[in-house]
Amino acid sequence: MKSKFSFVLGSYVKCRLKQMAAFVLFGIIFTIVYALYHLPLEPIAYSIELVAVLGLILGCMDFYGFYGRHQRLVLLSDSIATNSHQLPYPKNLLEQDYQNLIIGLADKQADLIFNFDNKRTEMLDYYTLWAHQIKTPISAMGLLLQTEAGSSQQTKGYQQELFKIEQYVEMVLQYLRLESMSADLILKEYDLLDAVRQAVKKYSMIFINKKITLDLEEMECQVITDEKWLVFVLEQIISNALKYTHQGKITIYMDAKKPKTLIIEDTGVGIRGEDIQRIFDRGFTGYNGRMDKKSTGIGLYLCKQVLNKLSHAITVTSILGAGTKVSIDLSAREFEAL
Repeated sequence: MKSKFSFVLGSYVKCRLKQMAAFVLFGIIFTIVYALYHLPLEPIAYSIELVAVLGLILGCMDFYGFYGRHQRLVLLSDSIATNSHQLPYPKNLLEQDYQNLIIGLADKQADLIFNFDNKRTEMLDYYTLWAHQIKTPISAMGLLLQTEAGSSQQTKGYQQELFKIEQYVEMVLQYLRLESMSADLILKEYDLLDAVRQAVKKYSMIFINKKITLDLEEMECQVITDEKWLVFVLEQIISNALKYTHQGKITIYMDAKKPKTLIIEDTGVGIRGEDIQRIFDRGFTGYNGRMDKKSTGIGLYLCKQVLNKLSHAITVTSILGAGTKVSIDLSAREFEAL
């Protein structure tokens, strides 16, 4: 506090330096004139003392006003003032000009924000509509493939690729809904095993086609969460595990040491150590993503954001060439989205 006051006092002295210098200069001139005419210096000294005391009193009053104006501007610094009533009353024409400039810039910024928000809302509405409409031809294509005679390997391949398209569309929808997620939450106690089974069932075709073994252990765990969003997170993690596991198995179980902590572990290619800290960054694909050339860098980012809003935590450990272990702490905390 003392250093802050000293800084304000120093700034005030700099602002009033010319006036102080002028006062000292006038005193020197009067003293020289009196000395040249051999007049007694006692009257001039007495006058200078009186003026100095008066100047000190006026200076203190002026500094008090200066400090008050500074404090008011500091309080307004968090939100730009949009009208002159919020700013200190200008003392001169230049201050009035500066305030007019500030108000003009604030109005311009408000217009830009308003226009940006309108355009962004229109864009979100458009992409949301597109994502919903594209589901119709995807579903139709799925039905057509199901009615194809036989179960050839080619048909299975088509179904798998169509399934991936559907998942990417679903990811787009969840990405668009993320900011307004709080309006879409239904928080209550759910059975964790049921949520896991929903996510696993969705990817059953990929498990079969890639011949990946699933080891799902029995669990009795009730968690307070939003089932739809939690299942979405589990789907993304299982999808990643399947994408980077070419042989072996995916194991899903509860951590024996940490309560309400779900583990999804695979025997895939693993993640490089230098990539671990950034895998939840938006758009980050890492070494595996660059090699795969199909990674979007959005899935794990969405998982992290959703779990943060649900007040759950996610951590990832991995050994390159041996596999990856994802831990989801589903303990109840204060919900960020509320």
